[in-house]
Amino acid sequence: MTIALPKGKLLIDSIQMLSRIGIECSHVNEESRKLFYDLPDSNIKIIICRATDIPTFVEYGAADLGVVGKDTLLEDNKDVAELLDLKFGYCRFVVAMPEASVPPKLPNGTYDLSGLNHQRVATKFPRVAETFFSELGMQVHPIKLHGNIELAPCVGLAEMIVDIVSTGKTLRENHLVEVAPILEATSRLIANRVAYRMKYERIRVLVDLFRKELQIDETAK
Repeated sequence: MTIALPKGKLLIDSIQMLSRIGIECSHVNEESRKLFYDLPDSNIKIIICRATDIPTFVEYGAADLGVVGKDTLLEDNKDVAELLDLKFGYCRFVVAMPEASVPPKLPNGTYDLSGLNHQRVATKFPRVAETFFSELGMQVHPIKLHGNIELAPCVGLAEMIVDIVSTGKTLRENHLVEVAPILEATSRLIANRVAYRMKYERIRVLVDLFRKELQIDETAK
C-alpha cells in the first residue's frame, strides 16, 4: 500500500500519527531530499509530495491513501474518497480587507458584505471564494495568486483577499481585518476510489486505528 504525505508541517504531524498507530516511520525526514520510503515491516510505501499535488496522486492511483488539508480538497475538487478528519493542521478560510476600507457592521454585529459585489478578490483559492460569495447571492472577480496574498489590497490589485489563516498574525501585520469567516479546515485522510474497493479490508484496519487514536486524543483533552 502506498501513502502520500505532504511536505512541511503536515509531514511532521502525519509521521507522528502513523507512529502512534504502530507504523514505524521515524526515518522519514522532512529535511531530506528523499521522496520515497519503503517500510517493509508494515508493507507500506511512503511518498512525499507537495500538499497541493496529493489529491492528483491519489485520484490517479499513484497512491492508495493520502493526507491533505481540507482547503486543498475544496479547491481542487478531485475525485477521491474522503475517509477521516485527522484533526491536525487546523486553519480557517476568511475574507479580509484593509483597515481603511472595512464595510460597516450590521445590527447583528457582522460586517455588511453587500458593497463587495462585483469586486476583485485576490486568493490562492478562487473556487472557494466564488462559492462563498455565490451562496450570498453575489459575484466577485477572483485573481489567482500563488503567494503574498496580503500584498494585493495594499497595491490596488484587489479590494479584498480570501486566504487561510491560523492565528491571524500575518493579517494584522499587513493592516488587514477579517470581515467574514468562510469555513474551518483540518487535514483529511483520502483514498483512491478503486483502491478503496480493492484493498478495503486493509484500508479499514488503518482507518479504525486512526479512529481509535483520535478518540484517545479527544479523551485526553
